[in-house]
Amino acid sequence: MQKKSLETILYSSAGILIMLVILVAVNVIIGVKPMRGDLTQEKAYTLSAGTKAILKKLDTPIKIRFYCTQSEAATPETVYLKSYARKVEDLLSEYKQIAGKNLMVEKFDPQPDSDAEDSARLDGLEPQPLPGAERYYLGLAVSLADSRVALPFLEPNRERQLEYDITRAIAQVFTPEKPTVGVMSGLPVFGEMGNPMMMQMGQQGGTPAWTIVEQLKQDFNLKHIEMTADKIDPEVKVLIVIHPKEISDKAQFAIDQFIMRGGKLIAFLDPQSAVSGRQQQNPMMGGGAPTGTSSSLDKLLKAWGIQFDTSKVVADLNFKMQLRGRNGQPTEAPAFLALTPEGINRDDIVTSPIDNIWLPMCGAFTGEPATGLKQTVLLSSTKESQLVEGFLASMGGDSVLNGFKPSGVSYKLAIRLTGKFKTAFPEGLAEDKAEATATNAAAKPAADFLKEAQVDTSVVLIGDSDMLSDDFSLRKQESPFGTMVSQMNANLNLAQNLVEQMAGDSNLIGVRSRATLSRPFTLVKKLEAEAQARGQAKIAELQQSLQETQQRLSELQQQRKDKDQRFILTAEQKAELENFRKKQASFSKELKQEQKNLRREVVSLETRLKWLNILAMPLGITAAGIGIALIKRKKTSAK
Repeated sequence: MQKKSLETILYSSAGILIMLVILVAVNVIIGVKPMRGDLTQEKAYTLSAGTKAILKKLDTPIKIRFYCTQSEAATPETVYLKSYARKVEDLLSEYKQIAGKNLMVEKFDPQPDSDAEDSARLDGLEPQPLPGAERYYLGLAVSLADSRVALPFLEPNRERQLEYDITRAIAQVFTPEKPTVGVMSGLPVFGEMGNPMMMQMGQQGGTPAWTIVEQLKQDFNLKHIEMTADKIDPEVKVLIVIHPKEISDKAQFAIDQFIMRGGKLIAFLDPQSAVSGRQQQNPMMGGGAPTGTSSSLDKLLKAWGIQFDTSKVVADLNFKMQLRGRNGQPTEAPAFLALTPEGINRDDIVTSPIDNIWLPMCGAFTGEPATGLKQTVLLSSTKESQLVEGFLASMGGDSVLNGFKPSGVSYKLAIRLTGKFKTAFPEGLAEDKAEATATNAAAKPAADFLKEAQVDTSVVLIGDSDMLSDDFSLRKQESPFGTMVSQMNANLNLAQNLVEQMAGDSNLIGVRSRATLSRPFTLVKKLEAEAQARGQAKIAELQQSLQETQQRLSELQQQRKDKDQRFILTAEQKAELENFRKKQASFSKELKQEQKNLRREVVSLETRLKWLNILAMPLGITAAGIGIALIKRKKTSAK
């Protein structure tokens, strides 16, 4: 018996020593080569395939100088920034592991009046003044030979975009040549100058360029092309058209010939542009948004087999947004779409990483592409949607919801056409022919314009242009670090992804799109949409009853012979009115009960999911422990 106890003690001690050796060895290995595990669903802390592809292409050493002030002040701001700086260092370590000897990372502490501070200033970094502390540096510079790109200050609110910012900087110094991208727009996307007289009086006036334009300038040679252009410069590789309001045939012909030469087009059309029609009212306010204007490329779309109704917008109960209405109260806006992954193509390289798109009063594309063209749907509505009049949608959500009837159709909100396009002007431009006739000159020969593209090219059509404006894509908040700008959605990401893919570099697409991720309660939204549809059907029935009763009252009124008593209700009229009041009370009661049932169902679902999240792990561990105990007991009893 004593011998058995001694063996047990020896085996236990040996097991403890072996476990201690293993733990020490694991710590030593991890200390030599740091390793991290990423358990997030979207792999938010793992380098994307695009970043790895760029790093593996490096054939010349690139240097990253990382600057972080090691301040002794322990204010909430400095503690927060130091914590964020450690995350930046961890990310740079992963870059180093992938790139190897072709990436050098140097770390500096730019204390006041130090060589490190001088180096930071030469690299273009900007210190941030913090309460209770001196100037704080947190930025980096990427350099290769004479090419240098600086990230002046790494804002913590852009943590999700940190990988993209660093990877883009590396790509910029590695391939300094930028493709030329043209922008043609009927909106002041490049900004507007203020009134000189107002500026002399001390008023600023004018409007800044849209953020999407400023972002594209960082990656491309951006060229402003007028709406009246009759030719697109040959150096332009990708053309972006934003809300081409009242575009002329001459400009459409120029775009047509640009595509025939192999150029690529991204067109943001709009049946009801809130930005274009905006006056002094905030376009993000619901109820009474100003009436916008429409835009299309009618001649080109017709040649491609595509229709775009500029009088109707898409309303969707599953994607409806809540906007601020009168007195700050939330109001439903089914024509302001907030697309979730359900409405986004998960198989396309441009849209697969995107999960949150806002489309205010978006139009739909119908028809089938012409022969030789292939269509890919990038964005779409659900079947709980309907086409409604644009002017009705601009009046507020209630105007759309009253009488709403889902069509059962999934509308195409953004599409890509690929293939060899044929010209929309097979006879040439009518203006040129008229001019030739007026001058008694011969018409231009067919050789002067192209009738068919010689190579495959691509055209992307989006049914909304407001999505690119700052009002519908960015959130600006004041903070101790100044004005903090963050993305409300992935609208600008999508636009940049499209341009980068068209321009030939798709490695950055997956990197950027990881910046904005949402986890919508899709089941709850579906329940709400179903209840909303049921409620609207009852409202429509009530309104129909009201109209029929009013018509009946009018008929009874006309039957009275004594005109002096036409305002006195007869017994029949009183009975009809009483019957309607009973119907109204009955419907109101049913609607209230429906709302209670919906709320009860939603609360029940949220409660079940909450308890599932809380108890899943403990229950799993308990079940595993019981299983191990049963197996061990079975083995012991077998002995």
